[in-house]
Amino acid sequence: MHEFSVQDMTCGHCAATITEAVKSVDPAGRCEIDLAAKRVTVESAFPAERIAAAITKAGFSPVPAGRG
Repeated sequence: MHEFSVQDMTCGHCAATITEAVKSVDPAGRCEIDLAAKRVTVESAFPAERIAAAITKAGFSPVPAGRG
């Protein structure tokens, strides 16, 4: 499971764009968005770097979030 803080995610369209970016890397991946907390959680077999690169390519700035 990968968790990112995405401070420049501001609306539902942003969330949909990020979800689409994640699915472009891993169609079987699960993406959960917490818009209020600006947090993206991705369950994927792919490495976090690859997921983050897809989110960056979509125009956002993902930062790995610390695990609770």
